[in-house]
Amino acid sequence: MSQDVKPTRTELMRTKSQIKLAKKGHGLLKKKRDGLILEFFEVMKRAKELRAELTSTYKEADHRIRIARALDGDMAIESAAKAVNANPNITVTHKNIVGVVVPRIEASSVIKKPLERGYGIFTSAAIDEAAAAYEKLGEAILKVAEIETSMRRLLNEIEKTKRKVNALEFNVIPTLEKQQQLISFRLQEMERDNFVRLKLIKARLAD
Repeated sequence: MSQDVKPTRTELMRTKSQIKLAKKGHGLLKKKRDGLILEFFEVMKRAKELRAELTSTYKEADHRIRIARALDGDMAIESAAKAVNANPNITVTHKNIVGVVVPRIEASSVIKKPLERGYGIFTSAAIDEAAAAYEKLGEAILKVAEIETSMRRLLNEIEKTKRKVNALEFNVIPTLEKQQQLISFRLQEMERDNFVRLKLIKARLAD
């Protein structure tokens, strides 16, 4: 604030109100940040479990396809794969975690019965087992995709909230408090000047 500008009581009250509002917002944002961090660690724990499941499922699928190749050959596997006519129906909706919108991935027809795959009843058991293993792998991938996306969005929101908390704590609130002190000092200075002026006027009138 310029020294030439005379502050008013209204400005002082407005600045105090802004400080109060900023501190309230700061407190709410800190609670939101802490809640997001707690939720993030819960989601991260679940993500770790799903990643382990995905790795295990992938190894099983790879094992099954190797057996099918050894017993039936690549041509039989390719023929069975081309005959599959029922693709999974994937629906992406949304859910809310501590105010953050994250995806909910729902899929039907990922895990199929042998007759639902479309390649007939004469395919070997090894190919059936490989197909079932890869269906489970597809389901595991969808689960990981959902949880990984949720983690990224939560992490982005945590970073945004932290920036807002820091901006209020280290910039906005200190600036407003400094402004309040300056206004208070100027008002006190003006009051002293007015008091001295009134005393001089009274002294002159008394003469």
